[in-house]
Amino acid sequence: MPNRKAAGTAAKYRNGIPPKRPVLTKWQFRRHVGWVIRKATDERTAAVIDPAELLPTATAATAIAVDLFARTAPGRHTAKGDRDMATETDCTIERAVRAFLAEKTPDVGFLGEEDGRMGAPGPWFWVLDPVDGTVNFVHGSPLCGVSLALMRDTRPVLGVIEVPALRQQFTAVDQQGAYENGKPITVSATDDLRNAVVAIGDYSVTADAATENQIRLAVTAALAARVQRVRMHGSAAIDLAWLASGRVDASITMSNGLWDMAAGVVIARESGAMVLDADGSEYSADSSATLAITPGIAADILDLVQRANSRQARLA
Repeated sequence: MPNRKAAGTAAKYRNGIPPKRPVLTKWQFRRHVGWVIRKATDERTAAVIDPAELLPTATAATAIAVDLFARTAPGRHTAKGDRDMATETDCTIERAVRAFLAEKTPDVGFLGEEDGRMGAPGPWFWVLDPVDGTVNFVHGSPLCGVSLALMRDTRPVLGVIEVPALRQQFTAVDQQGAYENGKPITVSATDDLRNAVVAIGDYSVTADAATENQIRLAVTAALAARVQRVRMHGSAAIDLAWLASGRVDASITMSNGLWDMAAGVVIARESGAMVLDADGSEYSADSSATLAITPGIAADILDLVQRANSRQARLA
């Protein structure tokens, strides 16, 4: 059946009379103009931001955090659910770093573990974990640090990890390599699971921990049967940084908290690691898991995780 409305519109154009456009209400007009301005701003910001140029800003921000690490005790604890917490130091560092970055990069948004998303909207935003490994920090363990990343949409493109107690700083920018204290680093050359040291993420302590830990325990058991050693350091940032520097051969976390992972993902990726989701796809902010692996054992580790997932699914 012919489309009479379309035919009528075509006829008006043929007669030199354009069709009438719908009249927007004042609210619709303002909304449309706002969308156009935001889109133009996002495109302009995307065009002018060079992550490499922001690395000095990022390291200056983490230097503020390291200074606060040295000068403050954990302080009062705030519960964040069952067996999880934030300390006064977490909050103090996040506020100080956020204020510094807001001043230096006003067009870049901010996502912090403690206070959430703030600042400018758009595809570019900083992601901060002010104290990665808070439980370690509270108990006096040196395995804790600061993790700061720059995101473009769902892809981390710059990362800085500071481990103050060990005087380690890890940095990376997309396509420019990874560094520890200014020196280039690469992943290990391990190509046999029997020689591999694998770091695993913490077990869940959420309300759904019993269910979530079933796959974590299954993966741990599968690793224990095949690799040289399994390690749980209690800091995802350190796991990823130590993978990048060859201290471990894989980092397996069956979750994806962006503030925990983003900086380490860039550093691991730039050191030569394969960074994947549990289904084997490339890591992004939308991934359900974070598997960072030296290439020589990547296929074996991915197969091991997927087999553990499948077995657990059949038992569920």
